[in-house]
Amino acid sequence: MEEIDAFSSADAGKTLKDCERMIQTSLKSPMVKFLREHLEKAGCPVQDNFFKAINCDKRYAGGYISGEGIVVCANRMEVQDNVNQAITHELIHAFDDCRAANLDWTECAHHACSEIRAGHLSGDCHFKRELLRGFMNIRGHEQECIKRRVLTSLSSNPYCSGSTAKDYMESVWDVCYNDTAPFDRAP
Repeated sequence: MEEIDAFSSADAGKTLKDCERMIQTSLKSPMVKFLREHLEKAGCPVQDNFFKAINCDKRYAGGYISGEGIVVCANRMEVQDNVNQAITHELIHAFDDCRAANLDWTECAHHACSEIRAGHLSGDCHFKRELLRGFMNIRGHEQECIKRRVLTSLSSNPYCSGSTAKDYMESVWDVCYNDTAPFDRAP
């Protein structure tokens, strides 16, 4: 699940219909096209019906559900960039799920690794996004942001509670942060 940005209001958002239109626009973005193309090359083609707008109770922008698809939380979306970001993040999870035959989302190390990769490769932690969230670090902001967001995601996994989440994240950090597939290098 991608955590919603702090600058997004919990009561704001789009209607399901508006969000569906925004999803269709997002499917035309170069990053989303690239990820869908690589999912297809990996043997997991993603059709347009893989993406769905829903209203969410929790403070998430969207989520990937293995075997089902990607949901975008309409009531948490305000602008097209938020939709693009959520879909990009979740497509990286879908790619990880596709390429790893034994990926187990209840396994904390697997979950942490995919979150590290999604945070690093999707642009979730770009300097501008961090400034808008109120985080002002000049050095090391990206890794700090990824770690913060990984721990938030792991805390929603009932199998990864408390301090063990941080231990799992740290145990896979180097390998997963440096794994940039399907990109040649981090975008």
